[in-house]
Amino acid sequence: MGFVVCSCFLYDPRLGLCSQFEGKNAMIDKRYRWKFPIPYILGDDLDLNAKGCVHQAFEMYRLKSCIDFKPYEGEKTFIKFVKRGGCFSSVGDQQTGQILSLGSGCDHKAVIEHELLHALGFYHEQSRTDRDDYVDIWLNQVTPGLENNFNKYNDDYVTDQNTAYDYESVMHYRPFSFNKNASIPTITTKIPEFYNIIGQYLDFSEMDTVRLNRMYNCSGPLTLLDQCAFESASICGMIQASSDDADWVHTESSAGAEDHTLLGKCRDAGYFMHFSTMTGKPLESALLESRTLYPKRKLQCLQFFYKMTGSSNDRLVIWVKMDDGTGAVRRMKKIQTFYADSDETWKLAHVLMEVGVKFRYSFQAVRGAPAASADPAAGIYIDDISLTETRCPDTVWRIQNFSRIMETANSSTVMDSPRFYSPEGYGYGVRVMPLSSYTDYTGNYVGLYFHLVSGENDAVMQWPAVNRQATLVVMDQDPDMKHRMSSARSLTTDMRKTSDGQLFWDNPSKTGTFDPSCKCFRSESWGWRNFIKHFDLMRHNYLKNDDLFIFVDFEGKWPSVWFCVACPDAG
Repeated sequence: MGFVVCSCFLYDPRLGLCSQFEGKNAMIDKRYRWKFPIPYILGDDLDLNAKGCVHQAFEMYRLKSCIDFKPYEGEKTFIKFVKRGGCFSSVGDQQTGQILSLGSGCDHKAVIEHELLHALGFYHEQSRTDRDDYVDIWLNQVTPGLENNFNKYNDDYVTDQNTAYDYESVMHYRPFSFNKNASIPTITTKIPEFYNIIGQYLDFSEMDTVRLNRMYNCSGPLTLLDQCAFESASICGMIQASSDDADWVHTESSAGAEDHTLLGKCRDAGYFMHFSTMTGKPLESALLESRTLYPKRKLQCLQFFYKMTGSSNDRLVIWVKMDDGTGAVRRMKKIQTFYADSDETWKLAHVLMEVGVKFRYSFQAVRGAPAASADPAAGIYIDDISLTETRCPDTVWRIQNFSRIMETANSSTVMDSPRFYSPEGYGYGVRVMPLSSYTDYTGNYVGLYFHLVSGENDAVMQWPAVNRQATLVVMDQDPDMKHRMSSARSLTTDMRKTSDGQLFWDNPSKTGTFDPSCKCFRSESWGWRNFIKHFDLMRHNYLKNDDLFIFVDFEGKWPSVWFCVACPDAG
């Protein structure tokens, strides 16, 4: 039998509790390393929501590493996702096919990332040879019979890959894992400041991705095409046309013209690109162009932060320049135009691209009415660019001044989003409770909930709106996509009923409550009291510029882009 490892909160159906089964293979043994793409099977017993979450986890592996997955086609070795009593996986490639269980409560992107790291050959962080230098394991507080979950392994059996102990690893147990007394921890940290950090289920830590890429000799991520925070004078290989009327200028942060990358961390530090619209002539422009890129998929998402502080006639235009069929990259296509408005703070943009040949993307800044602003720094700013071969989120909800909202909120404070529409045409919304009813040893939580909203398409929509997955993401604004630890949860609509016997996901005009602010009906909300900790929001980049960004997708089927990158028919 291979080495089976459980996550910190998981259960063995035979014992009613999680257990481990020791075997001979370990991360240090290269015979148990996978070759890519890894074949997978989604078992018929797997919940529909869990199936969608598996694909989400695959996409995070592709975004942050060279690990890829493909549907099973008769290979000898594979991973089969099934629903058993808990979440568990063998460690490493067993070479004869293996089970990865996603039982009740395991349909969570970070939990699946955790279990797949086991399958890829990783043990829990607190199993390291040197763990006693960093944490204390209180075996006398462990439920009897489960002490082996805290085994420590010698360095001839596991390797730390010459990396420091990582309290933030998604592979670390929580303080109260397998405890016999609900109020007494089984793990404490030598440095108290890390006590609330161990056991996070947000996403891979930075060190998790370093180790994963080091173990599998990854030269780079599969779906991260380009990114730039403009902190270097090389501006990531971007170029400007010599024939332009003016130039984008690599500009250092200053009071009133702050960089986005280091916003809130350092004063007068960091760089961005700036195009002045204070002087010059109307319609003068500058083009900032990326290096040539070679896509694997036929779909990309350009994400960047921008602000426009000049005339309302100023424009920021996104272009792509593509291979024209001769090998020359010169066929231009305008993708999207942004105009200045009354909000002169940093805003987040997503631009969908569908390019299947080598190309460059470009930012064209166009002066509208020079001297229309009294601000000497008036102009167009861009920063923290990333281009990924992934979908753009369907919806982005920006909530400003969120730390202040958390400070003043009580348990009754509720914020409902505007009405959004899914690609199919369903109206929906998000409810935020800045101070939810849930607390734990780390403190307070923010609750996030999903609901349907009546809309203009309801007469032709299919009701009830079942078997559709809603995914909510609280964005980590770290400028490096590989280091982001965005928190994500998903639910799949079903035939559940409300307390008064109505179908939960039926037409909200029939089942919902009228909201005069949108002149619409909102259904009951379904979601999570414990979506994200206040503690986490304040220590990562979730609230840069005090903005909280929530991404929402509501899909009736998994997007076709969620499939193998390296396969011959990818794209």
